[in-house]
Amino acid sequence: METPPEPSEGEWDFYWCDVSWLRENFDHTYMDEHVRISHFRNHYELTRKNYMVKNLKRFRKQLEREAGKLEAAKCDFFPKTFEMPCEYHLFVEEFRKNPGITWIMKPVARSQGKGIFLFRRLKDIMDWRKGNAGKKLTSLEAQPARSTANPSGSHDARSSDDQKEDIPVENYVAQRYIENPYLIGGRKFDLRVYVLVMSYIPLRAWLYRDGFARFSNTRFTLSSIDDQYVHLTNVAVQKTSPDYHPKKGCKWMLQRFRQYLASKHGPEAVETLFSDMDNIFIRSLQSVQKVIISDKHCFELYGYDILIDQDLKPWLLEVNASPSLTASSQEDYELKTCLLEDTLHVVDMEARLTGREKRVGGFDLMWNDGPVSREEGPPDLSGMGNFVTNTHLGCVNDRKKQLRQLFRSLQGQKKASS
Repeated sequence: METPPEPSEGEWDFYWCDVSWLRENFDHTYMDEHVRISHFRNHYELTRKNYMVKNLKRFRKQLEREAGKLEAAKCDFFPKTFEMPCEYHLFVEEFRKNPGITWIMKPVARSQGKGIFLFRRLKDIMDWRKGNAGKKLTSLEAQPARSTANPSGSHDARSSDDQKEDIPVENYVAQRYIENPYLIGGRKFDLRVYVLVMSYIPLRAWLYRDGFARFSNTRFTLSSIDDQYVHLTNVAVQKTSPDYHPKKGCKWMLQRFRQYLASKHGPEAVETLFSDMDNIFIRSLQSVQKVIISDKHCFELYGYDILIDQDLKPWLLEVNASPSLTASSQEDYELKTCLLEDTLHVVDMEARLTGREKRVGGFDLMWNDGPVSREEGPPDLSGMGNFVTNTHLGCVNDRKKQLRQLFRSLQGQKKASS
């Protein structure tokens, strides 16, 4: 998808901007009440790998203080992570406690799988550290303060919008590698799920029904940790594989994935897994709720990357600020055009909605200053016994029928009131 032309000096109403435009222009641009742009100004609190982990760790500690260890344990959905180089000594301590396990190193703000490597020996990371000493990696002085405009958040594996930014100091995270991923056909995969946030204060978040599983092209093994075709599911990486088939691609739609799991493990296990994923979306957003600048002009469509392990436990790998809208197949094209159209319906520049809708196209309202119930009417939160969250990830998405009904009923309401 090409980057749109930047708004001229003239009037404009809506801009699907990239984060570099936001950083350079947000503070110098006057925006009328109705104007909307596609990022929160400090989105990087959630979309840079190191900040995401810092915020989640802080939120987990807060929950433990305020609600106890049981509640805090609901945040245990990200692998043990250390920021490099500033937490190097803490990492070494942890590394020596668990010799022989696999770790993965990721640059905090690069894309397309660049710079990522797996390792099991401390020598590998010491070589990395020495090799990068000339790049100021051992100095944090040049890193911009978090309160000011910041280099781009982690970007999607395939997004080209924001990859040309100059990052003065490149930090990494060292993360415990999930050694027991759930495999289908012997191959590793992760899930891409879309969450639309319209406001942080109060938190108002929508979950899209469609998404996809991205597969690696080569069967999974831990005996070759240097083979990126085994361990990285990024399409940008996989499509360079010698035996990659462009027509077949390496994606499953989420509906197909959900049906596969239900046939293997039964519907209850699948409900539990998808409920655990709902927990990831909400807790991660709550972890940054107090630090994100919730400007009325801003909304954000996030791309969540989730890995499932053999115990059907979901792990949050990262959150993308610029999920790719480039299609790699006809199915992918249809998903992304519908996703964009439905995003515009929820943003509602024409003010056609009432604000009480719980579904718009493929989006279901998941959180509206509190959990949203599937049942009609105000939810009874007293017992929470029969409460079911209004999420339908991987379920049937009859969006065209829903949109027709929605706008027909809205027109009827307008006629009745006029």
